[in-house]
Amino acid sequence: MKIGIIADIHGDYAALQTALERLDTVHQVDQILCAGDLVGRGPEQEKVVEIIRKRNIPTVKGNHDSWAYGFSQENADFLEDLPINWQGEYSGVKVFMCHGKPGNNIWGLYRDHVSNTLLNMMLGSLEASVLIVGHTHVPMFIKVANGVVINPGSLYTFDSMRVTSHTYGVLYLPDLKFELFDLMTSPTEPVPTP
Repeated sequence: MKIGIIADIHGDYAALQTALERLDTVHQVDQILCAGDLVGRGPEQEKVVEIIRKRNIPTVKGNHDSWAYGFSQENADFLEDLPINWQGEYSGVKVFMCHGKPGNNIWGLYRDHVSNTLLNMMLGSLEASVLIVGHTHVPMFIKVANGVVINPGSLYTFDSMRVTSHTYGVLYLPDLKFELFDLMTSPTEPVPTP
């Protein structure tokens, strides 16, 4: 099974459309998951929320999604109702998704701030083999004894003071293989995952 993973769209509808098109037609994923921050900064935030909502893409609440205002009632209700944590199971593999770290959408997981021991303990306590996060805008794939921790990076491509990786990923289950793709390059050639 193939799972498309996106995060930190920040209102960039054009980047989201490109990623969804690639995930649907090039990668032909079975499911798409979104690790939050649909809105904030970008030019077409309303459209981003609308397409995620209409496509029923499982999504967690990013910190910017918590602060959103000025949306249509349907989109405002959708953002308000997004969970901080989400859990699912695909191909017998348990998946846990959050924006920053479990139970918190403000603080993120950075590779140089976490140890394999900590990540093993985290996956064990979550009773999951896959932990998907966002927030940092930095792609990450770490394999430990209890599973994998994945951050697909940030999707948006517009100029911002905050750095963006303009990346998304594909997770292969049940073998826990992960590939990262750059929106600015070929959709058939994965880029190295830090």
